[in-house]
Amino acid sequence: MESVSQIGFISIITSGLTIAIGSIGPALGEAKALAQALNSIAQQPDESNTITRTLFVGLAMIESTAIYCFVVAIILIFANPFWNHVTS
Repeated sequence: MESVSQIGFISIITSGLTIAIGSIGPALGEAKALAQALNSIAQQPDESNTITRTLFVGLAMIESTAIYCFVVAIILIFANPFWNHVTS
């Protein structure tokens, strides 16, 4: 296998693993945060506005990890820094 196709193959496999592994953690974190928020709202319904607002801010922070993994995967596929090194 020539080096250009080998780098392409490794880049695709690595980007797939990045998305797969990088989305498991945020998914579990969001599920736990939502479960705790629903539990808190059930115990203190008067504070539901505060809990919901804090939940959405926390979910946005957790989701940013998955977005960063997606960006790394896109860079590996479309703007791989190793392409120029091998082709020159």
